[in-house]
Amino acid sequence: MLWLALPGLAQPRAAWHVWHEGAAYVLTGGEGEQPLPGLPEADRIHVTLRSKDKGGRLVAFVAACEPVEPGSELWDNVAPLMAKERLNAPSHEGQLERWATESYIIRLTPTDEITEAPGGYSGDYADVRPVPTPATTAGPPPRMFGGKKRKVDR
Repeated sequence: MLWLALPGLAQPRAAWHVWHEGAAYVLTGGEGEQPLPGLPEADRIHVTLRSKDKGGRLVAFVAACEPVEPGSELWDNVAPLMAKERLNAPSHEGQLERWATESYIIRLTPTDEITEAPGGYSGDYADVRPVPTPATTAGPPPRMFGGKKRKVDR
């Protein structure tokens, strides 16, 4: 998860992404996908990365935004990686074709402009709340039967 300060919005939006060869790739637009208004038109955007284990802010930086064109070599490399990571898609059938016609994959390449280094604090990141979205969870989480309980779970 990363946070994007989108143009015209009062607070950053959370977005799922995939890292590939030094850049983050974000999907937006289309039915059931994450709404990130203004991202496809943006030239640069402020990005905040958080820690997977504790959720704290790691680093904030400015990234150059570049749309990935459907049918390009980069699209052919990145879109399948994103499809693999898109866990709660309404339907995985025809997903890449749907993305090519309805959605945008945006490449976020970090610039040399770091706005917050690790360990610093410069704002109200903890006050940011997720916004309502049409994206949904496909179903209940999987259950495990017959598994061995850990001491912690007893």
